[in-house]
Amino acid sequence: MSRGQPRAWQRMLSGRRLDLLDPTPIDIEIEDIAHGLAFVARWNGQTFGDYPYSVAEHSLLVETLFARLVPKATPAQRLTALLHDAPEYVIGDMISPVKAAVGPGYEDLDQRLASAIHIRFGLPALVPAPLKRWIKKADKISAWMEATQIAGFSQRDASRIFGCQDGAAIEGLDVSLRPPSEVRQDFLRRHAMLMDAL
Repeated sequence: MSRGQPRAWQRMLSGRRLDLLDPTPIDIEIEDIAHGLAFVARWNGQTFGDYPYSVAEHSLLVETLFARLVPKATPAQRLTALLHDAPEYVIGDMISPVKAAVGPGYEDLDQRLASAIHIRFGLPALVPAPLKRWIKKADKISAWMEATQIAGFSQRDASRIFGCQDGAAIEGLDVSLRPPSEVRQDFLRRHAMLMDAL
């Protein structure tokens, strides 16, 4: 690091030093991702219940919804869905209007981290456009469920913002609010299962 250049790395609980501006796959550990995501609250923490709704819980739900939308999805595609918000373990979660206001800098940072994460776990650095669309659809369904079940939105408002949802994809699913330690372990278990299936 040159004199006067601001520090861009963060020490992770694994002991790794992750450079947020120039991340490398070798400095990425799933335990750090699972821990970080389990403690990052979606909706800026503005949800009902005794626990925050974490990005890790959201990621598990998105992967489940994606599998319902794409029943023949490969384990690699499902892993991509599980990791769709993984960069938020170090850059946090922002609601979409704020991300748009921050501009392309946030998106560029997010993409650099996502590429390093994907390479670390044997996935393509860039998500193919058709797969990205399916994951985005699952993400919007999850957002609709979260908005209506725990964030105080009416179904009408949620449908206006996130799109109308058909009942088939969400049948039998509910948004869970659980202790971060429990969600972290479930995220790690799901990641291990998908990695074993690759």
